[in-house]
Amino acid sequence: MSEITESVRLKKTSLGIELGSTRIKAVLIGDKGNVIASGAYEWENRLENGVWTYDLADALTGVREAYAKLKNEVRETYDCVLTGFSCIGISGMMHGYLAFDRYDRLLVPFRTWRNTMTAEAAAILTERFRFNVPQRWSIAHLHQAILNGEPHVKEIRFMTTLAGYIHWRLTGVKELGIGDASGMFPIDAGTKDYDAGMLNTYRGEISGRGFEWDIGRILPGVRCAGEACGKLTEAGAALLDPEGDLEAGIPFCPPEGDAGTGMAATESIRERTGNISAGTSVFAMVVLEKPLSRVYPEIDMVMTPDGKPVAMVHCNNCTSDINAYAGMLQGFLERLGENVPRSRIYETLFHAAMEGEKDCGGLVHVSFLSGEPLAGVEEGRPAFLRMPSSVMSIGNFSRSLLLGAIASLKMGMDILAREKVAIDTLLAHGGFLKTPGTAQKLLAAALDIPVTVMETAGEGGPWGMALLASYAAKRKDNETLDTYLANRIFGNVKRIEEKPSPEDREGFEAYMKRFKQALEAEKTAERAMR
Repeated sequence: MSEITESVRLKKTSLGIELGSTRIKAVLIGDKGNVIASGAYEWENRLENGVWTYDLADALTGVREAYAKLKNEVRETYDCVLTGFSCIGISGMMHGYLAFDRYDRLLVPFRTWRNTMTAEAAAILTERFRFNVPQRWSIAHLHQAILNGEPHVKEIRFMTTLAGYIHWRLTGVKELGIGDASGMFPIDAGTKDYDAGMLNTYRGEISGRGFEWDIGRILPGVRCAGEACGKLTEAGAALLDPEGDLEAGIPFCPPEGDAGTGMAATESIRERTGNISAGTSVFAMVVLEKPLSRVYPEIDMVMTPDGKPVAMVHCNNCTSDINAYAGMLQGFLERLGENVPRSRIYETLFHAAMEGEKDCGGLVHVSFLSGEPLAGVEEGRPAFLRMPSSVMSIGNFSRSLLLGAIASLKMGMDILAREKVAIDTLLAHGGFLKTPGTAQKLLAAALDIPVTVMETAGEGGPWGMALLASYAAKRKDNETLDTYLANRIFGNVKRIEEKPSPEDREGFEAYMKRFKQALEAEKTAERAMR
């Protein structure tokens, strides 16, 4: 019997499931974080009545399908049937609005992080709290619904995130990890709970409106990494594994957001460390040594899974428009009778970008499929601009796609640079980084800081969630999360660092000047094309 087979049969493995923006993935790991099996389910958000949303029935189907594929891989590879684990963890896209009534019925369709419909509420709460409340945050969505006079608000008895919803369905527990909770309502770093003063401020803000609910009671409970957070119920086991092999009673760790799993997956938990997650959206997170000097509307303050303050630069758009162009090029090739896999098209585009002029030859790409508050854009109008004298080549075109995908991130990270936030290491992961020697170089140039990619970077958030589950199940007394990850998981992981080249950095600065100018055209298109 192999070591892996034995660990599976003895239920020593840990399971992580993450609901990402385009894929729901389940990952099974062993004691040292090694991936034993995985399964995935593709899904996509859609724009309905002006709202970006997902159907929760699709979410449950996706979790079930991803687990079924993982289970089948274990059966075929190791000739054994999954019946249990040391711990399970659920993660998902942060923020958004999921509100339920006293009968646990969803009151309005899920409003995802991608929506930029809460500007009025976010501005009011930022002023009242003296703390930046981004449009994506759950409390901003709730307050905007109040300002809009939406009748469902009076019926609310519980709010949560996507990860919190799946966790609740599997365990019956209405709690969240502190990282995910920090994207719903501000957290007090001292108490590691919702900020009591801001809760009271909000109570005052909505007093007299006749709501029966209290803000402190409709939010999920807050848990830190390593704490127990419920067990798999009989109904949860049947939901996850309709074949009936999965046993009830399996412990769960606190459900986390994709920001927290990204921190775990890149070992960015200590102060002065940071990471970049680049996929459908792109965000950078830096664990702070000290507070910022003031409130910045471009910077979110969230938490690591173990409760350390993090400065987060979040951009709604990154690779979506690259995907659209790749799909168009694939369709063009099919008309020529060429059957080229999408993966090869991406590789070709990314390698071509490295052959383009450093400033893209005057081409500019604005990748905003949805609104981008950090750039002052409420609704996306993807745009490609060039001057008559611009050099239109495949290299310049490809490079403009890649630089446009990270231009907004650069605008936010420049604020942290002016604040002199110390960053010893910046690690990157996500689909944008899949082609070696390309996007990583451009990120380093854009941010003017070395960027590291680990050999585990392709594992991403589901793996990070499995690591948090493993930590909850196997940590020793008083063993911190950063110590656990450093000693048991990342000690021998290979790392590839790219330092910014002066030529790439100068080219990106020239590109950014044109990008900022192009934002005026973007805002005009937003007003004109409705």
